[in-house]
Formats: sequence, structure tokens, C-alpha cells
Amino acid sequence: MTLDVVVVGNAGVDTNVYLAGADVDWSRESNFTENRDYVGQAGGYAARGYAQLGYRTGFIGSLGDDPAGGMVRAAFARDGIDQRGVFNDPSGTARSVNIMGSDGSRKNFYDGRGHLDLDPPRATEILAGVQLVHMNLANWARHLIPGAHAAGATVACDLQDVADLDDPYRRAFVDGAHYLFASAANSKGEELARALMRRRPDATVVIGLGARGCAVADADGYEEFPAPPSDLPLVDTNGAGDSLAVGFLSARVLDGLPVVAAVARGQAAARWCCAQRASTDHLYRG
Repeated sequence: MTLDVVVVGNAGVDTNVYLAGADVDWSRESNFTENRDYVGQAGGYAARGYAQLGYRTGFIGSLGDDPAGGMVRAAFARDGIDQRGVFNDPSGTARSVNIMGSDGSRKNFYDGRGHLDLDPPRATEILAGVQLVHMNLANWARHLIPGAHAAGATVACDLQDVADLDDPYRRAFVDGAHYLFASAANSKGEELARALMRRRPDATVVIGLGARGCAVADADGYEEFPAPPSDLPLVDTNGAGDSLAVGFLSARVLDGLPVVAAVARGQAAARWCCAQRASTDHLYRG
């Protein structure tokens, strides 16, 4: 089966810890919280996002032979995600703990373990004929960029909360992607977008601006798009950036829609994601 999109990167199990207040009460040894486990991380959000929109989706990434890995595999199977590219991580499935303040703030703690230098064995086979390759920042994923280009795919990469464009870890991803996504959490959106465009003048850059919406920079210039009004509750911002990318790329690359329509779908997907409490089971479906 030829796939529409292949997501490359890390999927795992996230534990969200919902605090009663805005921060941990460090004066007390014990705190009462609500703790929820769910399939997440960037690869989990992206792969499930495309699949739930109805696209033929594959995933290349590592999972451990452990209960957390079984949880991810089962969720992917329910969504019909092609798992030929799932390979074993001897260090176990990736985990993260997300501390969630009652004011909407969050702090994420990632347990990368030993999966920095893994080698996906079937990547060439899975990338053959695919239209879109959506990459996350797994260290080993950079080695798949030339193969994605050779397969004729459009390559997109989410740089996440980039603070330094000269960061050597992100350099190969910046240089190898046709579409670049980033968060303005650690920088000013327009400055970041224009800096990326100077590096990659032939690319399209999408910057997440949080509650202010998003911005797009390409050869035609820079434009900001305010977040549309919504009656949906804002309960969990994990995965919002992944959903923005999924919505935008599915519309722009897979469906060939104009940028304005791609932004609209991306923003709708991101806002819907923010209404889901510790879950990727019910992402945006259009």
C-alpha cells in the first residue's frame, strides 16, 4: 500500500500531572494531583492526527517491548496506522511527564533514554512513493532526510521551541525540510520566521504564536493569522503545535489547498486539540 504521509520520530506514553494550583506547593511533601497516562509525544500526536483525518498514514519510530509500547501499538492499530516502520528500542518506550498548572501553564520532562542512535531498518521501503514525510527531532531521523528526498517526498520538520538557529542539533532538519514549523515560545515570531527564511529562502515557515494564532513566511512575505474565536474549553495545550502542523500540511501538501485554507485547518486542529484532556483518541477530524 502506498502511503499518503509517513511520520518519523518519537511516540510514547505521556503522564500529565494536573495540579490543583498554578505551581507545585514545595512547602508540602505530598501534593494531591490528577495523573493521566496517554499515547502522546510529537510522533504520537502527528501520526494519530493524520490517521484520524482519514489519510493513509505510516509511522517510523522506536517502541520498547513493554506495556507502554503495547499501549502505543494498540492505539496505532485502532487508527489503522501502518506500523511496518516500528522497530525495537532496547531501552524501552519513550516517556514524558508533563506538569500542568491550573492556569494553563506546563513544564515538560522527557525521558529520552537510549534511542538517540537507533537505525530504522525498513525506512527506504516505507518511504517509497509517499507524498509527505513529517519529521520530528529524533536524532536518528536526520539520517532519513536524504532518503525522503530521493523518494520524491515533500519533507516537513517541526523544530519545536527553537531558541538558537545555529543549534547544531537542528541544522540538518532546517537545511533538509521544505516546510518548517516552530514555536515562538522562546523568541519573537517574526524575527524567528525571517531568520529561518534567510537560511531557507525556498522553504515555507509556519510559526505557532500561542493564543495569538500563527504566522506564515514564504517567498511572498510574512503574514500573521489571528486565532479564530472558539467556544471550546482550553484544558491542555500539549500537542497543539503538532496539530497545527498536521492540519496545515494535510491541507497544503496532501490536498493542494491555498495557504489561507491550510492555516484555517491547522488552527482548527490545534484549537480542538487544546480541548482534549490528556488524550489523542479524539483529535480533529475536519
